Amino acid sequence: MTIQVFGHKSPDTDSTGSPIIWAWYLNEVKGTPAEAKLLGEPNTEAAWLLNRWDLPKPAIIEDVADDAAVVIVDTNNPAELPANINGADVQAIIDHHKLVGGLETKGPIDITIRPVACTATIMHDLMGDIEMPDHIKGAMLTCILSDTLEFRSPTTTDHDKAVCDKLAADLGIDIPSYAAEMFAAKSDVSSFSDAELLRMDSKEYEVDGTKFRVSVLETTAPGVVLDRKASLMDSMTIVASEDGVDQVLLFVVDILNEEATLLVPNDLVKTVAEKSFDASVDGDAVVLPGVMSRKKQIIPNLKV
Repeated sequence: MTIQVFGHKSPDTDSTGSPIIWAWYLNEVKGTPAEAKLLGEPNTEAAWLLNRWDLPKPAIIEDVADDAAVVIVDTNNPAELPANINGADVQAIIDHHKLVGGLETKGPIDITIRPVACTATIMHDLMGDIEMPDHIKGAMLTCILSDTLEFRSPTTTDHDKAVCDKLAADLGIDIPSYAAEMFAAKSDVSSFSDAELLRMDSKEYEVDGTKFRVSVLETTAPGVVLDRKASLMDSMTIVASEDGVDQVLLFVVDILNEEATLLVPNDLVKTVAEKSFDASVDGDAVVLPGVMSRKKQIIPNLKV
């Protein structure tokens, strides 16, 4: 049986690249048939990754069949996985997020969750000192630079950086120049609707009974997104209703200035901003200096 390897819904660069990396490892090193899959269209940076390293886009799947062999990467949260995930035969989890709970497996499995910035960093360690083709090294490098925002994110560890430096040296790549290309691709959101932007890099979280879709747009050109502020806030109500949440929170992360702007469409979000980030809100947006990471700075601080 072929193992399906996939990450979370609304796939970012790590949830696009890491399934490809691990499926390659299972196929070529372990001799186990495996295929990378996606749980949605990749975002602009992830699409750039596929093009840059001439990688075929994995097939997009809606759900998994009973007893289907799967490996989950870059998440362990059932809310971010196919509806029938507990009916599948989950064989391994490789992740760098907190343990959420709710997954049920058919038997004992391999679980690796480590406090680093990127799943690809963990995979590099698990795979050991083996020969890898350039496209796999390139995927690893891109994933880590994406998740660390070129080492600006507070989730970055010395180990993430060391792995990046090694991969870049092997590939003959200048990290600042390469990262600039990546972030330019990430920042080009002109072809996306407001609803698509709100769902592009988003995760669902519940805080004291209030359900949020927490959306993050990382960009080197925040003005392009903020120019659409009014229509984005109008679309939040529609997206929240369609997705069964109470409120969409949109954080526009300015990669270069290392700050986030939270759109404030109503009193609920105003309260969230004030209680969660000790912010003073005056108007329909608030700048949060130093806020770069949903995992480390946004989600743990959310209060209503």
